[in-house]
Amino acid sequence: MQPLSVSTARRRAVIDALRRGAVPDSGLDLLATGLDRFESALDAELDAVAAGGGVFKAVRGEYGSGKTFFSRWLGERAKRRNFAVAEVQISETETPLHKLETVYRRLTERLGTSSFPPSALRQVIDAWFYALEEDAIAAGAAENDLTAAVDQLMAARLAEVSRHAPSFAAAVRGYRTAVLGGDEATAAAVLAWLGGQPNVAAAARRAAGVRGDLDHFGALGFLQGLLTVLRDSGHRGLLVVLDEVETLQRVRSDARDKALNALRQLIDEVYSGRFPGMYLLITGTPAFFDGQQGVQRLPPLAQRLATDFTTDARFDNPRAVQVRLPGFSLDSLTTLGITIRDLYAEGSADGTRVSTVADDAYIADLARAVTGSLGGKVGVAPRLFLKKLVGDVLDRIDQFPDFDPRQHYRLTVGSTELTDTERNIVSADDIDLDL
Repeated sequence: MQPLSVSTARRRAVIDALRRGAVPDSGLDLLATGLDRFESALDAELDAVAAGGGVFKAVRGEYGSGKTFFSRWLGERAKRRNFAVAEVQISETETPLHKLETVYRRLTERLGTSSFPPSALRQVIDAWFYALEEDAIAAGAAENDLTAAVDQLMAARLAEVSRHAPSFAAAVRGYRTAVLGGDEATAAAVLAWLGGQPNVAAAARRAAGVRGDLDHFGALGFLQGLLTVLRDSGHRGLLVVLDEVETLQRVRSDARDKALNALRQLIDEVYSGRFPGMYLLITGTPAFFDGQQGVQRLPPLAQRLATDFTTDARFDNPRAVQVRLPGFSLDSLTTLGITIRDLYAEGSADGTRVSTVADDAYIADLARAVTGSLGGKVGVAPRLFLKKLVGDVLDRIDQFPDFDPRQHYRLTVGSTELTDTERNIVSADDIDLDL
């Protein structure tokens, strides 16, 4: 086993998430298997966004192919370039795509940077005011004139935004006024309104000079304003991930059509240059991109996402507007398991024993067994395989000196530990497999 030289905190975060059956929020570069083919193209796109451009990308893959992993892995790469990142789960009830005000709200709630976890909206706004003060001082503003100088700079920086969303600039000024006046309650309420939250107290809205709640069209202007604030506060761009867009296929036809048109509108706005510094990524299943209940339902959207996947997957173009994840094979699943085993062993008091007892052959056997319990569907197996590997096997080897998984462990997959998609593949009864 080659030493991985990973910090204890990063290792723990990754292992704990896998033990829960979840995709880790960080440390994904430690687990990236088969994504190196995308690195060059994605890094070039991030650089283009950092230079003031806009990029749209669609990622397709079946359940279990690693779409969420891919988006979070890209998010880590973006944060290393000093991007802000927001991952939004599209949902019929919580975050319907045809209501962009809810998408913007979730975006601000999930906004994170390399320095601050979600929600980092307040830290970003405060950093912007600090940057404006520094610029004003550098321009020769005296201390007693600093407030007025910052106001002038703020108006100049938000001039373009004010044409489309004047209430964004008004709310920002209202927030700063409340902060300078020591009125924390009003400042917090105005910031919530700025983040798209509904039902903000009328008194706070009056203090900021704004009215009502954010609507679908106002959300685009607010997003434009947020990009301006991010850029001026030192961030090179914003990566927005719209995950699980395929849920649109399950909503009412009228809502689905509105959502597909909203997606088309977002893509066009990115390409038109309205959102400089934004990288918009969506994820979905092949059925969403190719089926009549998804993208194909709106021909203009289908045209924008059209990509040739008829050639051998080895020659897929990672620069294309739509890329596909190949999913797992037994070999790649085993390779990932070995990577996790090595990562776990490095943090164990007896890493040699962990690596010896859970050797490569056993990892391969476990991968085959979990896949077999799921009807041979390798693509559905990764989450459950890693959960079983960490929680049922590696933890026991690490804690019990006489534990041998080949003698003392019997794989059991119960319906209660499966997701809805996994449960549809497995029979109603538990499946016991001896290893």
